[in-house]
Amino acid sequence: MTSPTPSPKGTALVTGASAGIGAVYADRLARRGYDLILVARNAGRLQALAARLSAETGRSVQTIAADLNDKAGLSKIEAVLREDPSITMLVNNAGVGSVASVLNADIDEMEAMIFLNITALTRLTYAVAPVFASKASGTIINISSAVGIAVELLNGVYSASKSYVLSFGHTLQRDLADKGVRIQTVLPAATATDFWDVAGYPKQKESASTMTAGDLVDAALAGLDQGELVTIPTLHDGESWTRWETDRRALAPQFANAKPAPRYALPAGKA
Repeated sequence: MTSPTPSPKGTALVTGASAGIGAVYADRLARRGYDLILVARNAGRLQALAARLSAETGRSVQTIAADLNDKAGLSKIEAVLREDPSITMLVNNAGVGSVASVLNADIDEMEAMIFLNITALTRLTYAVAPVFASKASGTIINISSAVGIAVELLNGVYSASKSYVLSFGHTLQRDLADKGVRIQTVLPAATATDFWDVAGYPKQKESASTMTAGDLVDAALAGLDQGELVTIPTLHDGESWTRWETDRRALAPQFANAKPAPRYALPAGKA
């Protein structure tokens, strides 16, 4: 599955690409002219998607079957990101979720979620960021979630892992913007994918408030085109995010005090 000539746009590496949001990213990016490296555990699904996209778009589509929850599989993709000079975009989409409470969730499953949603995403970003910075170009798209802000809605570990992705994106923008590297953090809300089957709440896919994966990715790429740093496709009042983020950043200077706030002072005689 090779194209006659390499794409002038380079190659996009997409994780979690065999289905759902990742598969739609693969489709849309190929149609935008990118060659692809698709990563997921399910080799059969990957190969079927690659064959279709190569036939429909004429782009080069490589597949790598790898489990990013396995250190060897993760190391393999880190090496590709460091060593393949054609890569110009990383889409960190692979992730897993849960709706279970702390009283019902299996702790080993929660640890695996932390590894995939946080550790794998971080290691892949660290692998490619120096390469992009050295070329003064490249794009990293990290898929967070609206529950990274609305943290009470689903499983607490899942929400916290997506809050990490949002915070990580802010610092990546700080560190890499002047190096010519673009960072976009995407916060989907409920999206109709197999995520909900794995998370244990499949009926969410049928909700009237659940967005299709196609609409989600199309909106995210439109946000990328518009230069957004954080894209929340379901948020219609974009100014509400701007206000919230402005207020958050305005808090930082208020933390610089050597003494506790007066409300924490002990009553007289109890020092």
